[in-house]
Order: sequence, then C-alpha cells, then structure tokens
Amino acid sequence: MRRPASLMAMSVLVTTALLLTACGAERAGYDSSGTGASGASSSPARVDDPGKDGVRITSLTLPPPSASPTHGTSVSADDLAARPDSGIVATFEVTNSTTRALTYSVVFTFLSGDGGAMANQTATVRDVGPGKTVRGSVRAGELAPGARRVSRAKVLVVNKVPAGEAVTPAGTCPPSGIRVSADDGDAAMGLRVVGLHLDNCGKRDYAIEGYPRVELLDDDLNPVTGIAILRGSGDITTGAGPDEQPRPLTLKPGESAQASLVWRNTTESGTAANIPYVRVRAKAGSAPVTVAPHLDLGTTGRLGVRPWTKAKTGTRS
Repeated sequence: MRRPASLMAMSVLVTTALLLTACGAERAGYDSSGTGASGASSSPARVDDPGKDGVRITSLTLPPPSASPTHGTSVSADDLAARPDSGIVATFEVTNSTTRALTYSVVFTFLSGDGGAMANQTATVRDVGPGKTVRGSVRAGELAPGARRVSRAKVLVVNKVPAGEAVTPAGTCPPSGIRVSADDGDAAMGLRVVGLHLDNCGKRDYAIEGYPRVELLDDDLNPVTGIAILRGSGDITTGAGPDEQPRPLTLKPGESAQASLVWRNTTESGTAANIPYVRVRAKAGSAPVTVAPHLDLGTTGRLGVRPWTKAKTGTRS
C-alpha cells in the first residue's frame, strides 16, 4: 500500500517524534545551557498562543538573529551537510483534565513573523495520568535553506487516546506480539483511504480472518452512532480497485497484513460528520488500539472497511 507523506508535512518542514513519559519533565533534545547552535546566547520570546486541548507552550527560546538563516542566501551541498540545529526550543505542558490516563500526540508549528510555517514537530507524551501535568520541550530542528526567522510557536494539532490503547512506538513490540497502526492516508477527488497495518513482531504465528473490527469515537473518545460501517468499499467507490475476498491468514513472526478504511467526504444536505478517532481490533477479542485518522465523512454517513490481506513486505519498523 502506498505510504504517503504526512498530511501535516510541507516540503520545507521537518517532522520528528519525541517520546516523553509522565514520570517527569523529560526534555528530549533540550539544550539547558541556553546557547544556540552557533554558541551565541539565546533569548526568550514572547508566547501568546492560548494552547489547545490541555496543551500549551510555556516558553520559546530563539537564537540571536545572526544565527538564523537569511532569506535568499546561496547554500551549497557542503553547507547543507554542515548546517547545525536551529537552536529554537519550545517548552510546553500537557494537562490531563479527564478521569483516565491518556497518551497525547501533539503537532507544534514554528512560525515566522508573517505567520508562515517554518517547521512542524510532533511530540508524543505517553501515560499522562488523570489530573496530572507533564512538562517537556521540543526543538524546531534544522530549518530549510532560505527559511525566514522564527518568531513564535503554536499548538497546531492535539490527538489524545486512552494510554492503554496507544499505538506502540516504532521499533518496540507490545506483550501481545502484535502491533496495529494506521498510516497518514491518501486523498484524491473526494475519495479518502487510510491504511491499517498489522505486524507480527512476536515469536508465534498469528491467525486472522476477514475484516478488522472498528469502532468510531468522538473528541471525548465516546462511541459515535449513525454511521454505517460497510464490509468492503464497493458501495462507496470503484476507484480504490476491487476488494479482495476475505480469507484466513496466518502471519509468521516478521510478517504483516494490511487493511484499509475507505470513504468519500461528499457534503450535500445535512450535517457533515467528522470522526477524529477509530478504535481498531485485529479480530474479535484482540486488544484494541485507537488511531486518529480524522475521518471527514461529509454527509455520506458511510465508511467502508476492506479486509486483511497479507502484505508483500515484512514487519515495519
């Protein structure tokens, strides 16, 4: 299945993931000396972003203007290889005001004075307990050649899922030996497709048959009703190709399977449905994983689920 670039990414943006835990203020990549990449003293910037969904930026540290890339400067290949980190650091805090532990995935955007996005970074903050606040930091990283000077930062997107249902970090394997995840999706002419991926990262064979079990959830992670969940995509489109017939599969260690969610975002009369989260089970009785594909279903009221098929490649990292 095609693995498209992140819907949030731009050609001038660099997206990384920082893994933080609720056991303290782990500051991945934070330079506590207060100096930028050039060694010159950095300075704090005014923070005016109100935050979103319990996440807010508490400070933004910028290098002196001389350490920032200059618009229009000629950059050689050797210059690119030697370019340092931008030295831009935002500190933030995440407050869980709910009654259950949550894992947050937060997209921060670093902006120039005219509001243009110079970098996006994603931080994953795991296992934030009810009523708890976790603090961390995120670096803007290396900016693109010719990028304008960053002057502010804001919280762009906040996804939050039950801590026990979060996607396992890449490169690790859950106790079940099965890792379920979703890709960033593909869009064309109103048709939307998001891939679901099942990796056998354990030591035993894993048998599945048919379709993944899915449950739609709203912003508060409560079940959504009124949406028809269809087996297959034939009643939604023929543009995604014919559905393969479901059949029994046995995944050996290192093998993977894939399925997909298919919908159209056509909007006519009525209220458009936007579903942020989907709870996925590989099969009946398996442990759930909640992903955040943000289904913009329009007014169609239908979601197609294509069956599991064996992937041509092995377990993904």
